[in-house]
Amino acid sequence: CWEADMRPSFEYGAEVRLLRNVRNDGTYPGKAVGELLVKRGAVGCVYDVGTYLQDQLIYRVHFLEENKTVGCREEELIPASDPW
Repeated sequence: CWEADMRPSFEYGAEVRLLRNVRNDGTYPGKAVGELLVKRGAVGCVYDVGTYLQDQLIYRVHFLEENKTVGCREEELIPASDPW
């Protein structure tokens, strides 16, 4: 059950744009910690929403052009249709 402030802003299938570069925090296999995974401005598709430490929403986003799936916090994303 989601708490009132834990409702996801983006649902499965939503196209989103990344607001900042995403680097490996140690959870992306085969890449060095700190290595750039996806650049800001990239557009991807949400295909899962979960929580981290029960108080942060994490969106699993597939970035087709980069062929990578990464976890993003809500504040790192905007709708892809928003002005860039």
